[in-house]
Amino acid sequence: MSAWYPWIVLLHLSCAIVFVGAVTFEVLVVESLHKHFDGATMQRIEQAVMARVRRFMPVVVILLFVSGGLLFDIRCDGLGCVGSRFGNLLLLKVLLAFGVLGVFINAMWASRHGRMDVCRFRHTHRIVLGLMIGIVFLAKTMFYL
Repeated sequence: MSAWYPWIVLLHLSCAIVFVGAVTFEVLVVESLHKHFDGATMQRIEQAVMARVRRFMPVVVILLFVSGGLLFDIRCDGLGCVGSRFGNLLLLKVLLAFGVLGVFINAMWASRHGRMDVCRFRHTHRIVLGLMIGIVFLAKTMFYL
């Protein structure tokens, strides 16, 4: 294995923590604020959150995918592990990650074009959180099943 492997793992895990943490915060904290604030205030809060997220999240997502691709290549030597239990679980994890990427890109596009309403904001983050829970589950179980 590459001497860079531990550093790539650290980068990948750090980016995953930031990404999953941000989505979890939005689903569990920001969504709960709707009960306490009127629609106009919530819209301002969500716009402020999205403005902040737009500054750093694209870099986090790019680093997450680049490091994930490198880890896949190092661990599987290209596609060498495909067909094994580990490789199949890893491929499922990759498919879920590309699902997250698709939802993320769609959300960024909608936000830039003024089409990110409250309902879309909420459902987008719930879908991403569900996919991320699946990815985290696979990330841990693929080494033990």
